[in-house]
Amino acid sequence: MSVQPIRLFGDPILRKPALEVVTFDKELRTLVQDLTETMNKAGGAGLAAPQIGVGLRAFTWNIDGELGHLINPVLDLSDEIQDGPEGCLSLPDLAYDCKRALRVVAKGFNMHGDPVTIEGSDLLARCIQHETDHLDGVLFIDRLDTDARKAAMKAIRESDWFGLEKPTVKVSPHATNGFGF
Repeated sequence: MSVQPIRLFGDPILRKPALEVVTFDKELRTLVQDLTETMNKAGGAGLAAPQIGVGLRAFTWNIDGELGHLINPVLDLSDEIQDGPEGCLSLPDLAYDCKRALRVVAKGFNMHGDPVTIEGSDLLARCIQHETDHLDGVLFIDRLDTDARKAAMKAIRESDWFGLEKPTVKVSPHATNGFGF
């Protein structure tokens, strides 16, 4: 159990769909603990396994002091929409308004293989959708309108971290404004 390097935009694993977890063992429990420790150390609200280089369908969250994790999520989204700031630990220093469903019912498993259902709204719903997107190889900037996406790509190209030979950072040195997923 340890803090892991966070993969940054440009790392191919962030664009590759993650594999379904089929074995609920000690290695998976260690992965969940590593995700939790890394997310908390980085000051994020959520973290998906691909963000630490593991191509499995697992993520953690820390919303309003409540820690959780979900394995192999399947989402049922509300028709009602929220629009608000979103950031990502894999895209340090960026935050843009992003449309998401206001409420979510997420079904999956805990790290022991027990079925779980998580119901959330507002920030928890945003986080669950954001992290599930990571498992599908989708980044939040993919969901921005054209102008915001162009601005985000410009900011990425001008960032200090983009294009680093090894696109990882142990912990973002920047505040996430509470919305870094």
